[in-house]
Amino acid sequence: MIAHIQGRLVEKTPTDVVIECNGVGYHINISLHTYSLIPDGENLKLFTFLQVREDAHTLYGFIEKQERELFKLLISVSGVGANTARTMLSSLQPTQIIQAIASNDVGTIQGVKGIGAKTAQRVILDLKDKVLKVYDLEDVSVVQNNTNKDEALSALEVLGFNRKAAEKVIDKIVKDAPNASVEQLIKQALKNL
Repeated sequence: MIAHIQGRLVEKTPTDVVIECNGVGYHINISLHTYSLIPDGENLKLFTFLQVREDAHTLYGFIEKQERELFKLLISVSGVGANTARTMLSSLQPTQIIQAIASNDVGTIQGVKGIGAKTAQRVILDLKDKVLKVYDLEDVSVVQNNTNKDEALSALEVLGFNRKAAEKVIDKIVKDAPNASVEQLIKQALKNL
């Protein structure tokens, strides 16, 4: 396994870079997060992950070790390949992904292009314990608010309201009153819908 590559930055695009190291140019796939953090100098060090498949050896590079570790966790989930994990890291900051997993926020993960509800739930189910342990988080307090929010949304759907419209209203209410109970959320939402 190639742990990191340090050398002269030869090419840089939002999806990949070429680093020359001792006369060899390494083509390394990167996320937009890494792209945004690459300094303007010629010398560059990327932490890498080498994916070996039957038909290809692909190198992925990350400016931060934390992003590389999160990438490895993501590709360990069934149904999440390297390209999907890279898309997630391009769409969201690593800390946003970690928070979404820790707080059971399916919506945030599902907001990434190419990730459906089942895959988002699988990511959370498979990685929640690992993320809480690796990043030394306690169960995030947002969980309680999310369950209240989810219960209120379910109740509003049963009452016949459109989920998207109800979600917008509930989000506004939660922003103003983060500790609102399920009943309070429903009452306020009914006034605004």
